[in-house]
Amino acid sequence: MTITGRAVVLRGEDIDTDRIMPARFLRSVSFDGLERHVFEDDRRADAAAGRRHPFDDPARSGATVLLVNRNFGCGSSREHAPQAIARWGVRAIVGESFAEIFFSNATALGVPCVCADAGDVRALMDHVEKQPSAEVGVDLESMRVRGGAVEAACWMPEPARRALLAGTWDATALLTADFEAVRAAAARLPYLAEFAPHLP
Repeated sequence: MTITGRAVVLRGEDIDTDRIMPARFLRSVSFDGLERHVFEDDRRADAAAGRRHPFDDPARSGATVLLVNRNFGCGSSREHAPQAIARWGVRAIVGESFAEIFFSNATALGVPCVCADAGDVRALMDHVEKQPSAEVGVDLESMRVRGGAVEAACWMPEPARRALLAGTWDATALLTADFEAVRAAAARLPYLAEFAPHLP
């Protein structure tokens, strides 16, 4: 499994989920449209200061790989953060390290978060910033990340890697794929038996 595409660079350490998806957008009953609000406060602050946030850069429109630094996705556990990033179009994230819950929530969406050495991440960022059309590839088979002349090892927890390669990262889909087995198991459990007839 290789994810290849143009990249967007988001420099900075400890970028938390409150910045990725501000709390006022968590009231939605679905995740539809969240991509419009990803990094909204940061984007507004940059615009007010005469800067262009990477997610507002037309040259990054359609990018599918996100490059980040250390401890990305820290803070609250809101699953809206990786949902918004994925709905914006990101299919893989390369960084120095990730907050554990963000990593798990992203994996549950099929978005791999791979780690690489800080120097390699900086080299990828520099390459992409100099060449907006440059592509970055993330190969989960060989666990290598490539961009221009930069090629580096990357890593992620092996269970998550295996699930992404096997297509078994969506636990809900796996559960509903054989719902007769769920009904049968519920009927055998005394504390669930009375609810089993009401399962969909």
